Amino acid sequence: MSGEDGHRRYRPFPTVDLPQRSWPGRTQDRAPRWLSTDLRDGNQALIEPMSPKRKLALFELLVEIGYKEIEVGFPSADAADHEFIRMLIEQDRVPEDVLISVLVPARAELIRGTVEALRGARSAGIHLYNATCPTFRSVVFGMSRAECRALAVEGARLTAACCQRLLPGTEVRYQYSPELFNETEADFALDVCEAVMDVWEPGEGREIILNFPATVERATPNVFADQIEWLERNLSRREHVCLSVHPHNDRGTAVAAAELAVLAGAQRVEGCLLGGGERAGNVDLITLGLNLYTQGVDPGIDFSDLDRIRAIVEECTGQRVHPRQPYVGDLVYSAFSGSHQDAINKGFADAGARTLHTGTTLRNQQWRIPYLPIDPEDVGRSYDALVRITSQSGKGGIAYLMNARHGLRLPRELQIDFARHVQAVAEQSGGEVTPERLRACFESVYVRVWDEPTPLTTGREPILAAIYVDPPAGRGRTPLAEDLVGALAPWGVLIREVNVLDACPDAGARAGDVAVYASCLVDGRTVWGAGLHRDEQVATYTAVRAAVARYEESMAPVPASM
Repeated sequence: MSGEDGHRRYRPFPTVDLPQRSWPGRTQDRAPRWLSTDLRDGNQALIEPMSPKRKLALFELLVEIGYKEIEVGFPSADAADHEFIRMLIEQDRVPEDVLISVLVPARAELIRGTVEALRGARSAGIHLYNATCPTFRSVVFGMSRAECRALAVEGARLTAACCQRLLPGTEVRYQYSPELFNETEADFALDVCEAVMDVWEPGEGREIILNFPATVERATPNVFADQIEWLERNLSRREHVCLSVHPHNDRGTAVAAAELAVLAGAQRVEGCLLGGGERAGNVDLITLGLNLYTQGVDPGIDFSDLDRIRAIVEECTGQRVHPRQPYVGDLVYSAFSGSHQDAINKGFADAGARTLHTGTTLRNQQWRIPYLPIDPEDVGRSYDALVRITSQSGKGGIAYLMNARHGLRLPRELQIDFARHVQAVAEQSGGEVTPERLRACFESVYVRVWDEPTPLTTGREPILAAIYVDPPAGRGRTPLAEDLVGALAPWGVLIREVNVLDACPDAGARAGDVAVYASCLVDGRTVWGAGLHRDEQVATYTAVRAAVARYEESMAPVPASM
């Protein structure tokens, strides 16, 4: 920063005089048309532009997942782009329902070569642009409003003439962008667009795309929405115009700007997968699409294997995805906070906890799991990484993983007891406690193994035990109290209660074992033990004996130091 008064070098972005704006009260109930500019805007912003092989791989991905409008290059600026476009056309790689388009500035010496790159295409889009904002008019190009307008009109005229002469069998779609639209005076942007439409004459069956780029994001999203609604109200021939937007992300609000622009009347959005493009990038088409999906609106794009999409984009562009990137990042479906984990665990339990370790999904239910705006399975993720155990975690997350990964549903009191041990392990290691390490920790604390049962009451009162039984499939809620009381009485164990947990439908999660958790009162102190065995009586004895053993270990004198 340049001192305390540094901010005074900047001025607020002007607002739009728009009485009774309509967009704040609207709801988006359908997807806009999408245009991917990954192969043009995204590619030109790479330190190492894509090779033809990588460009083709990305083009085929875009087609596969459902994009119908794809800007494939800037042939007048790059010979590699020209060759790539020729390859797509000559090898017939463009499906009939996909429109490819190319970008060209309104410069006579570049328009002919751009049009020639499209020879032989069944259909194609020509995207013409020139900068219209005051700074560019005065500082960059040194031209008046009239000269700027004339440049756009002449570019439109030459484009139409070249297309008529060079593309006789091609269905041509025209698109015009007043570049840096968001910094252009509204009345002048409208005037230039109207002049271009006078040349291209949109009408019945002849659509024109007018695209309005926030080339450098300068204002809050509501201002951009106002600009778009102002155009929506004032453009002539509106029924023949596709009103398109191209938001950039310099302020970090491109997604919001695009969403509000659609509410304000935009019918089409240009952007890149994962927000590629110059500086802070274009608007992220994946985030936009999945934002719609989470509101019950079909984006029209297949994001069901999001990890594969990400891998291809990373491979083609050489750019890595941030772990917190919405929907796509490695950590966006993971909870580390104890309170978050507890809420997720309770949410799944409310929806039907048995879905966690059986692979059964919740697709037939309304999605309402806390902290998860989308079901990870909808985008090809599993539930395995939902909860990550660190020193910040609590009993809820631990209970979730013990259930989801190991099929062990711990009683609440045991969850609290076990969480203390896991906390100590996490603090000691300073890192994550993996599900495998979590299971190993549980067994080292609560499980003991003996060849033969032995009496437990020598030198003390009979042991009072509360038993929690988690039987495998088919056991249901069979009362076991009488069986267990009779079986364990000879060993000095008095069972005060038996709780049979809901039957686990996946016996294979524990290879058919019964899980028994014993809360035992030994010499006035409560200790927990666990037993895993195919026979519930053996598992119960083992759990009680493990609890007593833990008590005895804790009471053993500490050896004198050598």
